[in-house]
Amino acid sequence: MIDIIYEDNHILLINKPINVPMVPDRSKDPSVYDLVKKDLITRYQKKGDAYVGIVQRLDRPVGGLCLIAKTSKAASRLSKEISANRLHKEYVAIITRPPFKKSGHLEDFLLKDPKTNTVKVDARGKKAILDYQILSQKGDLALAYIKLKTGRPHQIRVQFSNSNHPLFGDQRYNKDAKKGMQLALFSTKITFLHPTLKKEMTFKLPLPLRYPFDQFMEVTLWQEN
Repeated sequence: MIDIIYEDNHILLINKPINVPMVPDRSKDPSVYDLVKKDLITRYQKKGDAYVGIVQRLDRPVGGLCLIAKTSKAASRLSKEISANRLHKEYVAIITRPPFKKSGHLEDFLLKDPKTNTVKVDARGKKAILDYQILSQKGDLALAYIKLKTGRPHQIRVQFSNSNHPLFGDQRYNKDAKKGMQLALFSTKITFLHPTLKKEMTFKLPLPLRYPFDQFMEVTLWQEN
């Protein structure tokens, strides 16, 4: 079942479920690509194929807002927007290891090892930039609101780990994460230029209800003007 946030003839915005890969991989688990294609074929009773353009990628354990193209024209235009860094993504995460600064600016060079699918801070890599603000703290955990300035693989996870505040439940970059813990990272806001309407669109989601986000439910992410 796909949780659709918005849809028109050219784009589809979903609330990506956690622990689902974006595209088919070695696990052979159903991917977002597979699920969306099946949904479109079923809902629109298509006798042939359905176009699914994966233009934005979230790590497998990450949930939240994810933009998908329904036409090749939309995919091409959105890909150009992403390359030009004009698609803006904001996240919430639970970070660990106090003390926490109220806000911060992180700049690193990140290098990906395709053999292990891991990323490390390395001067040979590509520049990664993000800003964050701590919205609330509960004991050894803090709720961070993150604005990405670049879109590098595993960027948020690696940059916070490198700053000694690894994300809760991050099996890859937090040595304290125990088996079975769920990564606490969620795509909560996205702003982009619609590929055909040529107007800026913004979508938001509240905090997910699962642990440990549910420990911070008193926090209001979005206030209407």
